[in-house]
Amino acid sequence: MKMAELPGIAIFVIAVVVLYLILKVISVPIKILKWVVCNAIVGGIVLFLLNLIGGYFGLHIDINIISALVTGVLGIPGVILLIILKFLA
Repeated sequence: MKMAELPGIAIFVIAVVVLYLILKVISVPIKILKWVVCNAIVGGIVLFLLNLIGGYFGLHIDINIISALVTGVLGIPGVILLIILKFLA
């Protein structure tokens, strides 16, 4: 191995380490976003079914950005919270 190749190898190793660290930092927000989106979808489906069945009993919760955020962050407990808030209002 020639001495001229050592700086090139060192730069390559540093670039791989930096790329690994960047991907590691980016993967955490993507996991959180995936979790929120999955909870919002499940919560939206539960709200839709609740409105479908609850319509017979006079229970209706609007599906809007606020209810989507509540169900996205809290999931099914968020739907229960929305039901409780509906009865308190």
